[in-house]
Amino acid sequence: MPRPTLQFLGATETVTGSRSLLRRGGKQTLIDCGLFQGFKHYRVRNRAPLQVPPGELDAVVLTHAHLDHSGWLPRLIMEGYSGRVHASAGTVDLCGILLPDSGHIQEEEASRANEFGYTKHRPARPLYTEADARRALTHLEPVGFEAPVQLPSGLELRLHRAGHILGASMVRLSAPGLDILFSGDLGRPDDPLMGSPARVRRADFLVLESTYGNRQHPRRDPEGALGDIIRRTAARGGHVIIPAFAVGRTQRLLYHLRRLRENGAIPPLPIYLDSPLARDATSIFRERIDDHLLSTFECHAVCSAAKIVRSPDESRALDALESPAIIIAGSGMATGGRVLHHIARYGPEPQHTIVFTGFQAGGTRGAQLVGGGRTVKIFGQVVPIRAEVEVLDMLSAHADADEIIGWLRGFEAPPRCTFLQHGEPEASDTLRRRIEQELGWRVHVPYFLEQVTLDV
Repeated sequence: MPRPTLQFLGATETVTGSRSLLRRGGKQTLIDCGLFQGFKHYRVRNRAPLQVPPGELDAVVLTHAHLDHSGWLPRLIMEGYSGRVHASAGTVDLCGILLPDSGHIQEEEASRANEFGYTKHRPARPLYTEADARRALTHLEPVGFEAPVQLPSGLELRLHRAGHILGASMVRLSAPGLDILFSGDLGRPDDPLMGSPARVRRADFLVLESTYGNRQHPRRDPEGALGDIIRRTAARGGHVIIPAFAVGRTQRLLYHLRRLRENGAIPPLPIYLDSPLARDATSIFRERIDDHLLSTFECHAVCSAAKIVRSPDESRALDALESPAIIIAGSGMATGGRVLHHIARYGPEPQHTIVFTGFQAGGTRGAQLVGGGRTVKIFGQVVPIRAEVEVLDMLSAHADADEIIGWLRGFEAPPRCTFLQHGEPEASDTLRRRIEQELGWRVHVPYFLEQVTLDV
C-alpha cells in the first residue's frame, strides 16, 4: 500500500481557509472545510474548485463551527460531495445557525453590490445561498467526544475537547501504523467558560494551529481593561461599539459585562446584543449546559445580560441613541453584519470607542483599524475613523505561544513531525523555532497546496 499523504489546501501563511486532505489506501478524507477571509488574493480562492473533485472524497470531518473551518461546506456540497460530515454535537448545532447566516449575508452583499454598482462582476453572485447552506446541513452527523467512529475512508475518528468554543474538537485519525492529530483551534488553559484543552499524550503526527505563535496575550485582567474602556467612554458621553464573533466571543463578553455590572465596576449602561446570529448562538450555549463550565443559574444570568435587538428597525434605532450604551454586534473582524452600520455611524465621532476582542486577520477591516488605519471602506463609501480604537487580545479564545508550548509539554514522546498551519508567516515560523529549540521536536511549516508523505 502506498504511504499516506497529507496535503494542505488552506490555512497556510494565513489564519483562514482551514482545509487538509489526508490520502490513505486510495481513500481521501478532508479535515475542515473553511472559508478564506481577509486579503482579496485569499478570498478569491473561495471561488476556485477544490483541488480534488468533491465527489471523490470519502469522508469530511470538522474541528469546529467557525466559518474559517466550516464555511465552505455548502460549496463543497454544491460541487458534488454527497457523504456525511462528521463533527461534535455542539459543532453540528452551531453550524445549523452559522452556515445559513453566511449564505444570507452573501446574498445580501451580492444584492447590495449590484444595486449600488461597487462590483466588477456583472452581476455579482453569492458564493452560495441560504438555501444551499440549509441543504448542506442535512449531511452533518454528530459524533461524541472520545467515542471511536469508523469512517468510510477506513480511518478511526476520535474527537478530544479543544476548549476554544462550544463543540470545538481536536480530530484524531487512526489506522494500523498511523495516528495523526489535528488540533483545530486550541483553546486556553483555565478558560472560565470552556475549560482547558484535553491533554494529549502522543500522536505520530501533529497538525497544530499557530495563530498566536509569535506573541503572548496580555496578562492584564480582562474585566479591569474592559471596565476602564467603558468608564472613560461613558464619561465623555460616547458609546462602546464591540464587533464580536457570534460564537464564543459574545458569550465571553456577556460573562465579563455581567460581572462588571453586578460588582458596580461600570455605570449601569444599557447593553444591546445586535446580532441575530449571536442571539441564536447564545441560546445554544444555554441549552448545551454539559458542554461548558457555567452552572444553569450562571448560564441563565450571562445569557440574559443584554437586551436582544431583534428587528432591523430596532438595529437602526441604535444609531440614534443619545445616552451612552454598549453595543455588541457581528462580525468580529468587521467583515460584514450589523456592526458595519454602527461603525459607519459612530466611527467618525471621537467620543465613541470601537473595541476589538481578538485576532484580526490581515486584509479585514478589523486589522486595518487595529493597525492604526483612520479610514475604512463600508458599503462602497470611505468612512473616516475618529473614534478611539482598542483591542483586548486577552479575550481571545486561542492559546498564545506560551500556552501552546505548555500544552505540547504534556506529550510523553514527540510526534514524528509537527506541521504548523493556521497562522501568518511570522507567527508560524516563530513558533517553529521555539518548538525546535525548547522541545527538540521536528517541525515543518507547509506552503499552500504542499503535499507531504507521512513516513509510517
